[in-house]
Amino acid sequence: MALSDNVTEDALLGGQITLRQHAAGYRVAIDPVLLAASVPADESDTVLDVGTGVGAAMLCLAKRVAGAKITGVEVQRDLVHLAVENIAENGLTERIEAMVGDLQRPPPRLVPRSFDHVMANPPYFEAGRVRPSGKDEKATANIEGAGGLGAWVDYCLSMVRPGGTISMIHRTDRLAELLGLLGDKAGDVMIFPLWPRNPFDLEGDGEDLAPVAAKRVIVQALAGSKGPLRMAAGLVLHKDNGDNTPAADAILRHGSALIL
Repeated sequence: MALSDNVTEDALLGGQITLRQHAAGYRVAIDPVLLAASVPADESDTVLDVGTGVGAAMLCLAKRVAGAKITGVEVQRDLVHLAVENIAENGLTERIEAMVGDLQRPPPRLVPRSFDHVMANPPYFEAGRVRPSGKDEKATANIEGAGGLGAWVDYCLSMVRPGGTISMIHRTDRLAELLGLLGDKAGDVMIFPLWPRNPFDLEGDGEDLAPVAAKRVIVQALAGSKGPLRMAAGLVLHKDNGDNTPAADAILRHGSALIL
């Protein structure tokens, strides 16, 4: 299928995935790739991707876990069209589908508590806290709509089966809010920081130690569990020279799993 003038064809996982996306507006970065790598799906599992966009996370997960069936829901119809194209271009139409749906008015054919895993990369900013960009697509992807983050968490919880996993990637400064929204509806919560570079003094001499914050965090929980909260060491994404670390490269270029 020929590309339109406002669409680019890019690649994920070192060229294993072809991804069409709009040249202007929201552009896929590494967050959906890391999110997909964190989902502990098996070949017979079903997965729901909430806010799928052009399907980046779905495609990465399907490439890693052969046999898993994945459904994506996205409010922006233009992005769903691109997601459907991406699914076809990557030969995954038998296992992946994308559909239009709003968290406030979800697709009725999706059965609550029927998915083994639910993953989501919600908008990072609260409405009214940032100035929207001139692109509606980018604003919708980055700024929460009606219901805020609570609507995302509630919908994810409503769709996952008891004992299934919910995986979300978000800004670290929204972590307390996210944990509060999960409340007693999910347990065995794992907090997994994503460090831009190594926050520790590897030489042990104190001279190369510089403060660094984890701006992103993956939160994974079991629906209905009462297990304790845990904190992982996390993943260091970049070396001091800006190159990917070997651990990050294994995920971002080769499609390895991210073990939380």
